[in-house]
Amino acid sequence: MLKWWNVDEALEAIEKFRVTAMAGVPAMYIQILNHPDLDKYDLSSLQGCGCGAAPLPIEVAHAWKKKTGIDIREGWGMTETAATTAGQPPDRPPKIGSIGKPMVKCNTIKVFDENGHEVPQGQQGELVVKGATIMKGYWNLPEETAQALRDGWLYTGDIGYVDEDGYFYITDRKKDIIIRGGENLSPREVEEVLYQHPKVAEAGVIGIPDKTYGEEIKAFVVLKAGEQATQEELIAFCKDYLPTFKRPKIVQFTDALPKNLLGKVLRAELRKLG
Repeated sequence: MLKWWNVDEALEAIEKFRVTAMAGVPAMYIQILNHPDLDKYDLSSLQGCGCGAAPLPIEVAHAWKKKTGIDIREGWGMTETAATTAGQPPDRPPKIGSIGKPMVKCNTIKVFDENGHEVPQGQQGELVVKGATIMKGYWNLPEETAQALRDGWLYTGDIGYVDEDGYFYITDRKKDIIIRGGENLSPREVEEVLYQHPKVAEAGVIGIPDKTYGEEIKAFVVLKAGEQATQEELIAFCKDYLPTFKRPKIVQFTDALPKNLLGKVLRAELRKLG
């Protein structure tokens, strides 16, 4: 067991002890893929890789499969739902970008609109969960409990949809949605594009105040080791993938993105930097 996460120690442990299974957060996989001496390590013992705690960029999932030959199986859960709630079925290849299907048989996952009605397949809304593992409430916080638990459903704050095969997808957090000129924009959609740039290691996107549109899009970018890029270069790159109103107006380069202990990017901290 590693006392704490260290990419060098992790790579050494995988090679030395012939590790077969790895469960990590997106930041861990990103750090491994961007390690300058990755090719010196033998990762051939790996047979299964799982990911949770934060959205896994699609580009990272593809890069990991190309490098190791192993799929990363993404899952989803919350403390309020007793941890893991959805995951990729083990008997078939994972759907990249999806958190999978409900794993706890006593629970139900649905997608609701703002009025508490279930939406059709493919339409975005808020993921809600009902079942035996759902919390009874937040300790001594009746108002927060009433907001989260309604008619037996836990409103997760995650925005997403379900496809025709019953696989769920999370596109963003409700509180992170950027409203620009009346349009609801997903920071994750912009981040996924930035991750495709060959010089970008990590990206975090937020909305910043704008007198004309209410909010504008700002991207914080960590470049891969030894790389250099300009704001204009990355904005121009986005033109091939995003319409004008979804492109970042500002790109700020940083050495690292603020994250919590689970590796989730702290957008509130990015807003302080913005």
